[in-house]
Amino acid sequence: MSDTNTPHKSGYVAIVGKPNAGKSTLMNQILGTKLSITTHKAQTTRHQIIGIHSEENSQIIFLDTPGIIHPKYELQKAMMRFVEKAEKEADVILFIVEAKENNMPEYAFDSLKQMKKPVVLVINKIDESNQEQIEKLAKDLNDYFEFNATVYISALNGEGVPGLMESISKLLLPGPPFYPKDELSEHPVRFFAAELIREQVFLQYHEELPYSATVDVIIYEEREDLDYINAEVIVNRNSQKGMIIGKGGRAIKQLGTAARESIEEFVGRKVFLDLHVKVRDKWRENENMVRNFGY
Repeated sequence: MSDTNTPHKSGYVAIVGKPNAGKSTLMNQILGTKLSITTHKAQTTRHQIIGIHSEENSQIIFLDTPGIIHPKYELQKAMMRFVEKAEKEADVILFIVEAKENNMPEYAFDSLKQMKKPVVLVINKIDESNQEQIEKLAKDLNDYFEFNATVYISALNGEGVPGLMESISKLLLPGPPFYPKDELSEHPVRFFAAELIREQVFLQYHEELPYSATVDVIIYEEREDLDYINAEVIVNRNSQKGMIIGKGGRAIKQLGTAARESIEEFVGRKVFLDLHVKVRDKWRENENMVRNFGY
């Protein structure tokens, strides 16, 4: 039974922090579904990913963001603009750090200090650290910045997440839902298809290659019997094309199979994935190309 005296609360919550702190894992855990791609490599997330969490008396729109870094080229500058945009749009900011964190750069706090918004410190991966280390980290960070609350979680197994949701709810103001209650995101399916292909690039290729690649979905057609996708893996220079394709086309076949299975799981129906590789010389350094690829 719903409590008619409880006002409906709604708001935007940005998840920010260094690369690999667990931002995407946390959003996926809260939503109970995989919207943000996650890999063991830092800087997997490049966009602001929007995830909508609705309950009877609340709707929270989570903004998953790229990890905070000092940008070196145009793509990274665009990634940092997503972080700034999310912080500006948010009603509440979750600042997420790993429990073993021992080098929190000052620039990570720069925008937080100007925002004048409620910020919750979320210490993640508590299952990988000891209590003494966790408490010291919490004290040091709270001495440096005045957080509204400190919460301890394991985003991977969900420990502490209900308490985090309570902390967020306390900081949100009454308001109507922004989206229909059954929606999970405002991104179109073709966006997630491109992300799931890019996730496999991160998982299957090594060193610099995943950071030099992006994915462009040229055609996404929902046909009667299946979804047809024509997509391009864009690489930075010619030598990388051969690496993506592999000897006798084996690597791209493996990439296509894993990506297709991933997309099929996401859309819940059969998919035909037509995958190609294109070279766009130094696209990461080119502001127009970065923008054209959706960044």
